[in-house]
Amino acid sequence: MIREHFGVPVGIVVAGTEKVEIRTLKVGRYCAVDDSAYKILKISKSKPGKHGSAKARLDLEDLFTGSKRSHVGTVTDKISIPIIEKGSATVTHIQGADVHAMDAKTFEMMVLPMEDGLNIESGGEIMWMEALGRFRIIRDH
Repeated sequence: MIREHFGVPVGIVVAGTEKVEIRTLKVGRYCAVDDSAYKILKISKSKPGKHGSAKARLDLEDLFTGSKRSHVGTVTDKISIPIIEKGSATVTHIQGADVHAMDAKTFEMMVLPMEDGLNIESGGEIMWMEALGRFRIIRDH
């Protein structure tokens, strides 16, 4: 959804996010840019001359693909923060590249993509994460 102020688009509001100023972000936290969730790896701020505004450069890593990118903006710019949910689940079965699991709190069935490098088997416990409507297995127990 795009907000408008006197007919001029002023920002994009993505479901499942909050808006904060870039100056309030810290390394290790999360932000959302272009409908993807990222972990902040590094923040560098620069103060320009007399009449400019301070700039911030964020080095980011995508939570789901692992790709890296950077984002530059003034420290007063608003950036989206994704609402991230984490939980545990019991694996019921594995079918192809999908892991079928039952959430430990709500007992809902979930279908999650298989992650490389994890030892996942039926009956085992997994930890999952959800951000911007995408799911990922973050570790096996």
